[in-house]
Amino acid sequence: MARIGVRELKNKATEIIRNVREEQAEYVVTYHGRPVAVLLPVDEEWLEAEATRAVQAVTPGDEVWAELEALRKEIGQSWHSEKTAVELISEQRR
Repeated sequence: MARIGVRELKNKATEIIRNVREEQAEYVVTYHGRPVAVLLPVDEEWLEAEATRAVQAVTPGDEVWAELEALRKEIGQSWHSEKTAVELISEQRR
């Protein structure tokens, strides 16, 4: 994958984007010699796959829900206030 500095990217943006679109070129964009971004060709299929992957990455799985349920039970057993946690937080925000 070719490396390109941010200044060169700025000066040759049209040419570089054309290479990505037409030749499926890929670039690592650098700033002061350090990688900061990647330019990749995108098509509708790839975009749909990435959207699906992103949704799955932020959707809690069964083990997360099980852990939250266990924490809820643990907190509920040792809760000594007459007010709920929601009520207590609401009072703090006033």
